[in-house]
Amino acid sequence: MSSEHVDVLVVGAGLSGIGAACHLQVECPDRTFAILESRGAIGGTWDLFRYPGIRSDSDMFTLGYAFKPWTGPKAIADGESIREYIVETAREYGVEEKIRFHHEVLSADWSSADARWTVTARRTDTDETVRLTCSWLQVCSGYYRYDEGFRPEFPGEERFTGQLIHPQHWPEDFDGAGKRIVVIGSGATAVTLVPNLAADAEHVTMLQRTPSYILSLPEKDPLAELVRSRLPAKVAYSVVRWKNVLSSTALYQASRRWPNAVRALIRRLTDKQLPDGVDVDTHFNPPYDPWDQRLCLVPDGDLFRTLRAGKASIATDRIASFTETGIRLESGSHLDADVIITATGLNLLPMGGMTLCLDGEPVDVSETVSYKGMMLSGVPNFSMVIGYTNASWTLKADLVNRYVCRLLRHLDERGLAVATPVAPPEGADQPFLDLASGYVQRSLDQLPKQGRRTPWKLHQNYLRDIRMMRRGPVEDEGIRFTAAPVRAETAAA
Repeated sequence: MSSEHVDVLVVGAGLSGIGAACHLQVECPDRTFAILESRGAIGGTWDLFRYPGIRSDSDMFTLGYAFKPWTGPKAIADGESIREYIVETAREYGVEEKIRFHHEVLSADWSSADARWTVTARRTDTDETVRLTCSWLQVCSGYYRYDEGFRPEFPGEERFTGQLIHPQHWPEDFDGAGKRIVVIGSGATAVTLVPNLAADAEHVTMLQRTPSYILSLPEKDPLAELVRSRLPAKVAYSVVRWKNVLSSTALYQASRRWPNAVRALIRRLTDKQLPDGVDVDTHFNPPYDPWDQRLCLVPDGDLFRTLRAGKASIATDRIASFTETGIRLESGSHLDADVIITATGLNLLPMGGMTLCLDGEPVDVSETVSYKGMMLSGVPNFSMVIGYTNASWTLKADLVNRYVCRLLRHLDERGLAVATPVAPPEGADQPFLDLASGYVQRSLDQLPKQGRRTPWKLHQNYLRDIRMMRRGPVEDEGIRFTAAPVRAETAAA
């Protein structure tokens, strides 16, 4: 089977992958590249998820690309607007024609003799096997499993006679008008669904085992509206972007240093927006500190407005069993339901489920150490995009994608071909992601480790990472650069 060769192969045509392609187009114009996308459309997460009200959980001035100003009116944008923004960016930068749709990457094998990857993909539309080779492999597939969300088994669920839905597989013909709906969960998906379903439903109940921290954020950024009317678009975008970067960083740092004070502040803000009779300590006071899990943002307090209007309610309890007509709780009460939505979370799938081999030997990713949060020890010419967990995903994605271009230019300038991270001499024992969220804890054993110091430590701090990845040295103790190997037949010739 003949193989096509490109300099850089990007896996995934979502927010990260399109960003990577745009940076390659502009910063490495002499490099050839292609994008493999397993689905049939651009957008990744923002094309896959179609449940009512799907929206960003970061503001669009930081979730948007640094090089492509977000011009939409909403700071917290709906999924369709985000998808259109990604598609528009791909077309504007001329990378749309580089995408090979319906290509699910199965494996990648590095050849030390050839200094290149052989990537095997399956055509999801024809079931054909396709192979390509590349000098650099850039995986931008995120870390969610797209074909399956996390869905625990509930006692007695087979008895329920109504409709049971996971948000990751939302039915196109869903009609909730006049129905009693229970949403199981307390994360970003649940707090998005409740106010959006309540508009038509008879009543919506959010059933949570453990509360989350919920913050109200203006749907439209007042500063953005002001500076857009007075400054050029790029300047205005930069001003608002940096304001949001600094404010979110300050909130995170304050949460780590003074968790009790931040907890008290969030509690006061929440209490002011709740209707009488809703106990803030029962339903909105998590047992963990702020930012042990991601904070949930609600635009213009839509969840609280829905609670005040009586269209929705919250139950904090454990499920004893499903019944024919709803859910029996451990407290003994019963939630009547025509529809139950299991907003119970996601499954992680590092690198889209693809396997890596080095000269035919499988790579156990969990035994590797992350280098600058983007490469793996012992794995040459390979990078992956994993965004921030405490800030906008794209802030980190932009840094990684630009750094890959910087590495490629460095290789060219020095006449080298291979960049291989090495593990710290003292070893590494820190988890790759420092979040207590269930979807992270369930999957830590599939992720690389991180060290206790730079460049093996993931700071989760945009300001520190800018210094390291934009201004720090390319050559350091964590990476080795080598020339292309001389093949035996070449030497003989």
